[in-house]
Amino acid sequence: MKQVKKDNIIEDFHGTKVHDPYRWLEDPDTSDSIEWSKQLGKECADYFSTATSQHTDKEKLEALFHYTKHSVPKKVKGTLFYQRNEGLQNQAVLYKEKNGQESVVIDPNSLSEDGTVAMTNYAISYSGQYMSYATSTHGSDWQEIRALDVANNENLEDHIQHVKFSSIAWSPDDSGFYYSRFPEPGTVAPEDESNFSTVYFHKIGTNQQDDILVHEQPEDKELMFSAFISDDKKYIGLYVNEGTATENRIYIKPIHSEDAFIKLLDQQDAEYSYITNEGSLFYFQTNYLAPMGRVVAIDIEAPQKENWQEVIPEQQGVLEYVVALNDTLVVAVQQDAHHQLHLFSKDGLYKHEIELPILGSLTDITRNKEEGIIYFGLTSFLNPTTVYSYKVDSNELDMIAESEMTVDTDPFKTVQVFYPSKDGTKVPMFLTYRKDLELNGQNPVLLYGYGGFNVSMTPSFNPAVLRWLEKGGVYAVANLRGGTEYGEAWHKAGMLENKQNVFDDFIAAGEWLITNNYTRKEKLSIMGGSNGGLLVAACMVQRPDLFGAVICRVPVIDMLRYHKFTIGRYWIPEYGSADNAEHFPFLYAYSPLHNVEEGVKYPPVLIATAESDDRVVPAHAKKFAATLKEKAHEDSTIVLRLESKAGHGLGKPTSKIIEEWVDFYAFLDKELK
Repeated sequence: MKQVKKDNIIEDFHGTKVHDPYRWLEDPDTSDSIEWSKQLGKECADYFSTATSQHTDKEKLEALFHYTKHSVPKKVKGTLFYQRNEGLQNQAVLYKEKNGQESVVIDPNSLSEDGTVAMTNYAISYSGQYMSYATSTHGSDWQEIRALDVANNENLEDHIQHVKFSSIAWSPDDSGFYYSRFPEPGTVAPEDESNFSTVYFHKIGTNQQDDILVHEQPEDKELMFSAFISDDKKYIGLYVNEGTATENRIYIKPIHSEDAFIKLLDQQDAEYSYITNEGSLFYFQTNYLAPMGRVVAIDIEAPQKENWQEVIPEQQGVLEYVVALNDTLVVAVQQDAHHQLHLFSKDGLYKHEIELPILGSLTDITRNKEEGIIYFGLTSFLNPTTVYSYKVDSNELDMIAESEMTVDTDPFKTVQVFYPSKDGTKVPMFLTYRKDLELNGQNPVLLYGYGGFNVSMTPSFNPAVLRWLEKGGVYAVANLRGGTEYGEAWHKAGMLENKQNVFDDFIAAGEWLITNNYTRKEKLSIMGGSNGGLLVAACMVQRPDLFGAVICRVPVIDMLRYHKFTIGRYWIPEYGSADNAEHFPFLYAYSPLHNVEEGVKYPPVLIATAESDDRVVPAHAKKFAATLKEKAHEDSTIVLRLESKAGHGLGKPTSKIIEEWVDFYAFLDKELK
């Protein structure tokens, strides 16, 4: 590759001079940036042109993905609504079923020829007459909301724009729905296009310009609002969030009131989730003074903390979510990174556990109050989602939708181990592999992690991973600090100034796998995406001697400037900001972009990003690739995979998912020795 342009940009961070020679790559539309991306694209194509496994892997992956995938249904007025993908469809189709008759409600595959328009959310009105749904194009976080008359199979003219991260909450009388939106582009500075969240009410059959403003708070432009309707349909509530901070606020008011919202929980001192209410007595799930979570009842007419009633105290496991079903509270508990379901009465009396068929994860849970039924999905590393119904009164558990795989997963098994991190903390890890695997230190391992934003890595099914297992590989998932596997304390131990703990946990996982003869460093590969892309990039830079290959997907890389791109500032509560003199030292210490060293032979790295990623912009991946190509030892393999018509992963069509994994496996086949 010819000499690459370098800017002479030096920025002063609290007395530390930092060079940023590839800042020009932050603008994808300049001629220099376009030419550079084309050249890296050609290098990527040349790299994969010598791979020998792609044709076979594609055939195998298409066969593995070709099974029916079911979502957890929602039941409204006797009609079941659910999504199903017959196998290789790019997008799941939404169906309805009543009296045994099934029909299509929305087929997102008809919205684009290549499957890159996805339905990302939908909400049914209380009567079941109407539905509103959101779509995303090319994986963008920006979405549009449309409506249809379900009863008459009629698309309506309603069209809502400038929406991102919005709930859809129907009014009890079916007249319309509440949603949140951001300013129309051009009405605010570009850096404020994801600020100034507002809540509107849209009346069915009207134009968006006529929507009624429900709440705005321009003096706090960084707050985001998401509407919900209370169980008794008498109140409208708002979840109030500041970026991705776990702590949130709750505003409430009677639904027909013209008054301002009551700022019920406004200190942003903990996480609060509405469960149900009886008149003015509101039940919330919270981690206030309870890192593992608890349930409290708050009378909104006397909301002072000294008046709170504890309904369900903190448990041994993490209180993941709570669903109210008449007089019963269905509680999902996460215990050592898998789920359990327990029943309590509304006054907090423990009833019993619902015995789940497998050790795994809940994918979703919905309820039908009229019939006293909950629906939930259950999955594991070796079991695709199976959907169950459970009748609370009779304690009846029934399977209502099961996937029939074309491959037998019986030859494989999953085990859970616990290993010590650098500071002695015990960290859980799931290992999935062939039952006849020999611990001879020669097995290829794919180690996956995330470690942040309160996200738990509980067991989940990915058909692409089965191909790795077929190849004789071990799939390892480490439950790093930064997630919520052990509550908010586990999360806080991996955020802000504690972020290095996450990297230490992941490095220790790799060392444990080698020490215990699962693999050797030349056959140890690591993978992560988004915050997990930051994870593998930081670990690669810190321990280039430990890994045989690195797959770094849609990564956050430039920790000094991440908050200046699109919604990056949402992550400041998790990462901190280099603009803050107290935060800069720890961000600079691990920022992958700023810790690439001259002349080091780094493990082969595939950096995968996408042109339409407006969550973690491709500039992170591009600047990292450019820096590695400049500084790393000339024998280092650096491949940048820049995907078109794709974003951060939202609604990615099946065909693109398969193509991506074909390249991942081609990369691992070439690089693991």
